[in-house]
Amino acid sequence: MERNTGLIVAMDVTRMDRAVEIASEVAECVDAIKVGYPLVLSEGLSVISRLADYAPVIADFKVADIPNTDELICEQVFKAGASGVIVHGFTGEDSLKACIDVSRLYGGDIYVVSEMSHPGGAKYFQPIADEIASMAYEFGATGIVAPATRPERVKHLRSIIGDELSIISPGVGAQGGKASDVIAAGANWIIVGRSIYNSEHPKETAMELVNGIGI
Repeated sequence: MERNTGLIVAMDVTRMDRAVEIASEVAECVDAIKVGYPLVLSEGLSVISRLADYAPVIADFKVADIPNTDELICEQVFKAGASGVIVHGFTGEDSLKACIDVSRLYGGDIYVVSEMSHPGGAKYFQPIADEIASMAYEFGATGIVAPATRPERVKHLRSIIGDELSIISPGVGAQGGKASDVIAAGANWIIVGRSIYNSEHPKETAMELVNGIGI
């Protein structure tokens, strides 16, 4: 994924028409569109190829199963037109390797969740976050997911993976994270959802966020 604006929009809406409307407004302000289960379960995998007309799509499915199932999930997502997939690392090396192997067949990206941005993400993920980040580095993932709500954790995790892997960071806006803080801590991209798709003027909001990133 090419870094131009440093912003990824999380398209956590449930209607195709609304998702396309927002995507068309913010396309020039974002480097990617992240879609998750709410939109895909509502509208089907075809929403991925539709949104890919506006920006690369990262499928936030937090894939977490046995290697064979992970492989099948990633295959379907990349075939649908996704450029990247977000997966969990706590299922182990064999499961992560299965996802990365599929991504290489399709020329896609794998982002591994090291620590989630909500309070529970700190309680249960921090004890294993370092190991997950190290595993992502060892197996050649594209990057990790680290919380914009805790910039000090982003800085710490950056020290583990070095500069070779990217960090995409959710939690700016509705969850309280600040774009400039998390970028200064070492994130490559911030992920913002509600602040953009609930805005009366999504493009203006996106541009304000980009200006706050200060690339």
